[in-house]
Amino acid sequence: MTDARESAGPNGETPARHAPGTPCWVSLMVHGLATTEEFYGALFGWEFRPGPQQLGPYVRALLDGREVAGLGQLPPDRQLPLAWTPYFASQNADLTAETVRSRGGTIGVGPLDASDAGRLAIGSDPSGAVFGIWQAAEHLGTAVSGVPGTPAWNELLTFESASVAKFYQTVFDYEEEPVVSADFDYVTLLRGGRPVAGIHGLGQALPRDQGPHWVTYFEVADVDDALDHLVQLGGHVLKPAHDTAHGRVATVADPEGARFALLQRKR
Repeated sequence: MTDARESAGPNGETPARHAPGTPCWVSLMVHGLATTEEFYGALFGWEFRPGPQQLGPYVRALLDGREVAGLGQLPPDRQLPLAWTPYFASQNADLTAETVRSRGGTIGVGPLDASDAGRLAIGSDPSGAVFGIWQAAEHLGTAVSGVPGTPAWNELLTFESASVAKFYQTVFDYEEEPVVSADFDYVTLLRGGRPVAGIHGLGQALPRDQGPHWVTYFEVADVDDALDHLVQLGGHVLKPAHDTAHGRVATVADPEGARFALLQRKR
């Protein structure tokens, strides 16, 4: 992982429109929307208001009145793996979706209009990891970063990084910065020289019950305090807090099993 914050204003505001290819939103589809709202609301201080309902009941999470993430309700008959899904900004969702298909990925939803908010598609890369495409209209995406309760980084956990990185590079015009190491398979994806996401090849260590998947890191003021709070709220600690070059990190899951990470940045 590396630092991927955009240049933020004095109150943590991100630029008005996300550049093409940059992560612009994260969303989670769950079975129990109301209880999930309670969990993340208590953990991150989020409040909620209704969003577009094209894919079923959906709410946007707000931090101090600014949108940071989305939560949606899965149909009762859909038994899909639960995972936070990053959306990458696009100037033309239809063209991006076409490129995904031509490079060996699939499009499972859309492209379709989400009311007046924008146009979206949900696809998967050749390894099966799910991601979203967002063409902004009225809804520009995550409106604040660099403060507790906001998405801080998105990282793809997959079998090996090279071929999957090539896919994302082609679709979103990324540059690549691989880690040259015999025992650590990692590629940082950049736009205009700025890190925007990471790809971590885990080989046979990849959890079999998950398969390749994206993990969203959320910033917190104190990881250890956040872990205590998370457990009290019914969440689970999957990998205890540990120090990294970029801060203190823990991998966790919400009460329904959706995995994410907590990051306390170095100050």
